[in-house]
Amino acid sequence: MTFKSPIRRDERGAAAIEFAIAVPVLVTFIWGIFQIGLLLEANAGMQQALGEGARYATLYLDSTSDHRPTNAAIKADITNSVFKPGVGTFNVADPVDGVGYKDLSVTYTMPMDFLMFQGPTVTISKSKRVYVVT
Repeated sequence: MTFKSPIRRDERGAAAIEFAIAVPVLVTFIWGIFQIGLLLEANAGMQQALGEGARYATLYLDSTSDHRPTNAAIKADITNSVFKPGVGTFNVADPVDGVGYKDLSVTYTMPMDFLMFQGPTVTISKSKRVYVVT
């Protein structure tokens, strides 16, 4: 004799329980994809800003005399050129002078947030060497 209780045979509400288990995982994955998209946007913004800073560093502002952009002006141009995703912080380093070149660098730091738990803090650094006439 097998004993079958009405509770074991009743499957009403099973879909609701499966839904309640699956939705938080799905939402966390979608939010994680969004967070990675923000990192990719910041990466593109850093690359674009370094390109603008490199272009500006190679300019002569006045052709009648030797007026090259100062390091402060190059740093300001990079800072103004960065397009930001609205999350995290950018840090534009002072250009480093070398013999015939300048090194430009930008760092982006963003704490990862996956809604239900905090992820690691991600730091992306980009640098570019610009050759200038001495």
